[in-house]
Amino acid sequence: MSFTKRITVALVASLGSLAAAQAADYDPPIYVEQAAEYVPVEIGSGWYLRGDVGYVFSASIGGVDYTTYDSDTTTYSPASFTSEDIKADFAWGGGFGYRFTDYFRADATVDGYRASFSGSTASDEACAGVGDPNTTCRSENSSEVSTVSVMANGYVDLGTYVGLTPYVGAGAGFSFVSWGDLNDTTYCVEGGGTCPDPLAVGSTVHGGDEGWRFTYALMAGFAYDVTRNFKVDVGYKYRSIDGGDMFGWDSPRTFGDGSHGNLDTHEVRVGVRYELW
Repeated sequence: MSFTKRITVALVASLGSLAAAQAADYDPPIYVEQAAEYVPVEIGSGWYLRGDVGYVFSASIGGVDYTTYDSDTTTYSPASFTSEDIKADFAWGGGFGYRFTDYFRADATVDGYRASFSGSTASDEACAGVGDPNTTCRSENSSEVSTVSVMANGYVDLGTYVGLTPYVGAGAGFSFVSWGDLNDTTYCVEGGGTCPDPLAVGSTVHGGDEGWRFTYALMAGFAYDVTRNFKVDVGYKYRSIDGGDMFGWDSPRTFGDGSHGNLDTHEVRVGVRYELW
């Protein structure tokens, strides 16, 4: 073998050894799995706060019944007011709720109102102390009542159109009804006799009663999307509070042990809802 060939063979052998050594020392590539895409969790999704004020454009009270006492015979007799009327102006409310789907939501609310009561009674008997048996007696009565209702409500939203979402709803719960004192002024009615001047012949005060009463409500209205989270709510609400005790006996005992029928109101309400997304 010539000198040139020997040199060539030596170089090829050297290069082969070097390539093998480098191949032995080469580390395999490291593959890192791609991390899953981060999806933020909406902690407050679905929850909302609400508050509203309302105008009570109609209010009514069921018949007011009471008991009379005859001290001569020591007997009790049932009687009823000849007229009764209740007036309320403003209502208030607030609460929190949760939207379960695009079409159903529910909330818990606390709301209430104050109202003034006026009524009258009449009797075929002469007023005590008048002295003329041909006269009769009547009374004018006034009081105030406050109600605070704790309600659970459900609503069906009927779809959103150009930012407006009409809805219907219903609720049930209990109301704490607190009556103030009933002020009773007695008047002489002449009829076939002669009354003294002035006609008012006496006044008494009956202590008011209080207690929890079952309550239900019906609602309808629409909400307007001011922003994605902020809505203005305009609606109608009918509320019915069960009747119950109203006032106690006067002193000296003449009549008392009064109770009333349902307290019903029709309200127009304006409020806001803030959704916590």
